[in-house]
Amino acid sequence: MDLTGDLAVLKDQVFVLKEGVDYRVKISFKVHREIVSGLKCLHHTYRRGLRVDKTVYMVGSYGPSAQEYEFVTPVEEAPRGALVRGPYLVVSLFTDDDRTHHLSWEWGLCICQDWK
Repeated sequence: MDLTGDLAVLKDQVFVLKEGVDYRVKISFKVHREIVSGLKCLHHTYRRGLRVDKTVYMVGSYGPSAQEYEFVTPVEEAPRGALVRGPYLVVSLFTDDDRTHHLSWEWGLCICQDWK
């Protein structure tokens, strides 16, 4: 997922995840101008308008740099079973200790029995 372009396009793009697989998310980012203290990545997951999950990753504190920083989440297992299959809306955002929203976007996720 590339967040450098138009973020509204991501809402219509659906990522397929096979149920029961182990996965990680790698985030690459740059910090400009000021130190970012207590950076967090939040994912609010909705199904049929109801929030079903809230995941918070503590990314850390970073100073300005021309090079990209990378953060890799711990291994997680995708849910499995007939009740969890289907489309989800995920609202993701980066925030810090000062509750400054650095970036937010929406994207689609579909948990399926097989890779499509």
